[in-house]
Amino acid sequence: MDTQKLSELLVNLKNEFGTERVYAAVEAVEKFQVEVPSWIFGEFGGGRFGDYMPPGFATNIFEKLDDAALVNELTGASEQIATHTLWDFSNDDLEGSYDIAVGVKKAAESRGLKLGSINPTYFLTGSHTGSLSSYDEKVRERYIEQTILSGKIAEELSNKLLTLWLPDGSNYPGQLELDKLTSNTIDSLKIISENVSKSVRVLIEYKVFEPGTYSTVLADWGSALMMAQSYGPNAGVLIDMGHHYHSTNIEQIVARLINNKIHGGFHFNTRYAADDDHSVEPNPEIARIFYELVKGDAIFGQNKWDLMIDQCSSRENRIQAIIHSIDSLQISLAKAMLVDQKELMEYQKEDKIILANRFFNNALIHADVRPIVYEARNNKKLPIDPIKAFVQSGYQDKIEKERNN
Repeated sequence: MDTQKLSELLVNLKNEFGTERVYAAVEAVEKFQVEVPSWIFGEFGGGRFGDYMPPGFATNIFEKLDDAALVNELTGASEQIATHTLWDFSNDDLEGSYDIAVGVKKAAESRGLKLGSINPTYFLTGSHTGSLSSYDEKVRERYIEQTILSGKIAEELSNKLLTLWLPDGSNYPGQLELDKLTSNTIDSLKIISENVSKSVRVLIEYKVFEPGTYSTVLADWGSALMMAQSYGPNAGVLIDMGHHYHSTNIEQIVARLINNKIHGGFHFNTRYAADDDHSVEPNPEIARIFYELVKGDAIFGQNKWDLMIDQCSSRENRIQAIIHSIDSLQISLAKAMLVDQKELMEYQKEDKIILANRFFNNALIHADVRPIVYEARNNKKLPIDPIKAFVQSGYQDKIEKERNN
């Protein structure tokens, strides 16, 4: 897009939403950062995913870092990379290694990246009886030890964020005692809390089901909050977009957590059926969620939440997919920034229900904010279209030849 055309489109937005609001949206997009997951770049198949992998996938953590560095170079919005302890800091998928993590940190920094959230890996070999909730004390001990190590890595090598997702539950009534699963998890978290620095933020993730199709230990934000409160004041709730029933009002959950001053975080993605593997789309739901985050000062301010992407489908080009997600999040942020909260409140106070709804949706649904995102990229000397820039870079051909998979 040429400069004159972009200027004209920005003028139209300024006329509709005000110059100050448009400039604030541009600045917000410039500043926006979201963490990307290491696992999107690597081999992640089996089960419902099938055995297909897109060509050129990363075969180790260092190739994952190469891919993540390119994404950050093209978007300017993803300088932190999330890692999984047993995928990225282990030689055998059973025990994590601090020394490997040290090497990964150095490799990340050499590529202009930083280690972000550290994720203990609870769902590989030996987790069929659960992890922190398991009836088997040896299993619980192994996962407690891995979580404590992950906390040490988070404190000393990354951004001091530890995120926990437990694949714990049951498939049949009577298979396991529901209260025992809860009490085992609480006991495990208390041991972890006693052995991980209080400077480490802990976010506890929930998911309505999987793999436990009858019961899930952490099935909703209430159970995650209960576990966070058991852990201590440095723990909060991690919301994954795909981990809800389809009718769930996720933005209401965000508003409640912010209103109650509960620290939170996001795993952004899109799901259409029963999981969360797809790229983020700039749809009305994600725009409404960003409105709550903006209103609650949870993106840049003192109440800042931890924002991450968690996606990994085996079908599409992974690098294109993660860039698409970042683009969608920037669009959603720009839309949220255009809402005049004071004017909206006037409609609300006067009980003008339809007028309030139309005013709200004028920014969150109808506004074409791509010129705002383009202007932010121009200001940072980034490609206007990062996916097009990736396609034209030749990087995909390069990694397919070098990795030969």
